[in-house]
Amino acid sequence: MRRVVVLLALLSVCDGVTFSQLCSGNPNNQRRTSDMWGQGNYGASRQDRLHQGLDIVCNDGATVYAPFDVKLKGQVIVYPNGLKMAINKGIKLEGEGLCFKLFYVEPDKLWGTLRRGERIGTMLPMQSVYPGITSHVHVQMCNKSDPTRYF
Repeated sequence: MRRVVVLLALLSVCDGVTFSQLCSGNPNNQRRTSDMWGQGNYGASRQDRLHQGLDIVCNDGATVYAPFDVKLKGQVIVYPNGLKMAINKGIKLEGEGLCFKLFYVEPDKLWGTLRRGERIGTMLPMQSVYPGITSHVHVQMCNKSDPTRYF
């Protein structure tokens, strides 16, 4: 019974969470729609798999912000095979009862805490790897569930 109460409390905390501005130049967290490389919505087709995140428009070199008070939980390597080195970084974060990762970000630091609106780091040069794509930060929940409801 106690586990059910804790789970329900955690779910109610997460339900009211909304990401504030994630990237400079995109105050409303505009999502990547369709471009020559595909679509940025959760579940979009990616040849032999489905897209497991949500893409938020962010220009190469732009500042990436903490969407709410977060704990930095270390670096993420986006492509485990070592390909696409120019954009092969990200960071894992926890806050507001959520665990999520931001891909294509060069973090300023890997551990510690940040308050909402503080700088996490810099958007990496996506155009150097995917010319013509709508540059974006990929938001992926640690459990790979759909992050759309938080935007």
